[in-house]
Amino acid sequence: MKTRALPLITSLFAVLLAITSSAPAYAEDLVSGLSQDTIQINSNYTGTDIVVFGAIEAPDVLDADSTRDVVVVVRGPSTDMIVRRKARVAGIWINRDEITLNGMPSYYFAASTRPISQLASSDTLQRYQLGVENLYPRAMSTSSPPKGEPFRKAAIRDMQRQRLYAQRPNGVEFLSYSLFRVRVPVPANVPRGQYTAEVYLFRNGTVMSAQSTPLFVDQIGLERRLFNFAHNWPLFYGLATALMAMLLGWASSFIARQR
Repeated sequence: MKTRALPLITSLFAVLLAITSSAPAYAEDLVSGLSQDTIQINSNYTGTDIVVFGAIEAPDVLDADSTRDVVVVVRGPSTDMIVRRKARVAGIWINRDEITLNGMPSYYFAASTRPISQLASSDTLQRYQLGVENLYPRAMSTSSPPKGEPFRKAAIRDMQRQRLYAQRPNGVEFLSYSLFRVRVPVPANVPRGQYTAEVYLFRNGTVMSAQSTPLFVDQIGLERRLFNFAHNWPLFYGLATALMAMLLGWASSFIARQR
């Protein structure tokens, strides 16, 4: 019995050893970070750039025919967008239709090693919302998706005009075989709040690894104090604003009379 069991145990051990030794050989991991995790905005802020960098911990043996791609996405806090469509009625242009898009990113930037549409299937790109054309709201004020589609595209075009939505098909710069970086523009009109920097590693159209890092955009100085005052005590803020306008109006009229 012992002589029969020994070859069987030896064979099973060899199979398990082959599986465990070959599995990590083709595994890839992703490590990423930010040049700064907080952007402080004051009255002199005119925009800046942050750098998303990372490294791919690749195995020593890889399939030469496989294709590796990296996608970096920075998303702003979610917001509700009201999109209106004008129509000409009796020679006058008026707002005729209105749809609210709930849960759209207030800022979106995507960079990739090549055009995003070539990286994976449309279902995969829509699942991860990669590319501005694959940004969809969490909900809409209409129950008909075909009716809301022109409004969604119009909202994306408007955000692109404001430079709040952008993508760069060749924006990922590889410093070596495994090290890469991406420069992300942060314009002056970005909303405040918590952002996320997401990095995706694709291999032959499949997401092999992903990592997310938080990024904070906040006001400092007098702007921050005024912002907190306006939101915490809106009534007193409105009264103070009206009183200041009255004082400035009286002062300007007094100076004009003196001249």
